[in-house]
Amino acid sequence: MSCDVFALANAGVRGLQPYQPGKPIEELQRELGLSDVVKLASNENPLGPSPLALAAAEKALKNLHLYPDASGFELKKKLAAKLGVTELQFTLGNGSNDVLDLIARTFLGPGCSAVFSQHAFIVYPIAVQAVGARAIVTPAKNWGHDLDAMAAAIEADTRVVFIANPNNPTGNYLNRKELSVFLAKVPDHVMVVLDEAYIEFAGADDFPDGLDFLKTYSNIIVTRTFSKAYGLAGLRIGYGISSAETADLLNRVRAPFNVSVPALAAALAVLDDDDYLQRSQQVNRDGMQQLCQGLDTLGLAYIPSLGNFVAIELAGDAMPIYQALLREGVIVRPVGVYQMPKHLRVSIGLKHENQRFLAALKKVLSV
Repeated sequence: MSCDVFALANAGVRGLQPYQPGKPIEELQRELGLSDVVKLASNENPLGPSPLALAAAEKALKNLHLYPDASGFELKKKLAAKLGVTELQFTLGNGSNDVLDLIARTFLGPGCSAVFSQHAFIVYPIAVQAVGARAIVTPAKNWGHDLDAMAAAIEADTRVVFIANPNNPTGNYLNRKELSVFLAKVPDHVMVVLDEAYIEFAGADDFPDGLDFLKTYSNIIVTRTFSKAYGLAGLRIGYGISSAETADLLNRVRAPFNVSVPALAAALAVLDDDDYLQRSQQVNRDGMQQLCQGLDTLGLAYIPSLGNFVAIELAGDAMPIYQALLREGVIVRPVGVYQMPKHLRVSIGLKHENQRFLAALKKVLSV
């Protein structure tokens, strides 16, 4: 006896393609027999973990037989003090991706729509479609969000607008005035998600802090992560900040114990490691300058970025260049799935890693 499992799944899930992460180092080593591989594909922190976070995670391992604190009390307390909000405004997630999924499950479903931009983070359409909601995708403007188009696209059944600032994979950003004007146009029945996964790298004077808007608007959810500047991508921990009422709703559907014992310990510790954060930011600034100067020398266009990555535009299809770089032992990220078939996204690495990429890129482009 057998059944058609595919037919049993809901229509939104049947139409999805799995999220494609950056190629792991071990996979390339297996495929091509390479021992020396540089990965600049997943916007990870090239410094490795904070020593304080690593020590805290190791100490926490002795408690792996126990469930974690489901409320994340100590982490919320420290974050609240750092960010000037209350503990009741937090939703902890298994990475900020988890929080984005919770938002979709809480506010979207069949008969609802969500608005997001072309070239925006691929998790938005996945989360929206998985719950049976309708996606309204607005055309990008200069590779970024067109807020006028997004405001005009909001319909009566729209319940969520997703905005990544800075945007991934393009790296461009919305300034304080642009975002303020947009938020004033959004109806009360629409939740606005400000995805700030890369905010620690965004050094522009006019870059807005989403938390400032929480004081005026109750329909805002800010999402952030420990995966990037704080170097905890492998432990999967992020969070949302919203009104207490919104956080209460999100926490009703949040899986019990969704953040592990080591992740909670490491996140709590890394918040005290100001030196690590400052070094991460400096390495990113230096690496961004190094990459952009190298790309200028090669005569290649790229999108100015406030993240820890840069999207490079090639003359034609980027996949052959991506494959050729793999053979050189350099992993970057093709972004054809973002409707950017001529671009490669390259994460900022250490100085020698950036140079390795630039040398490999020059080599493969000259073939």
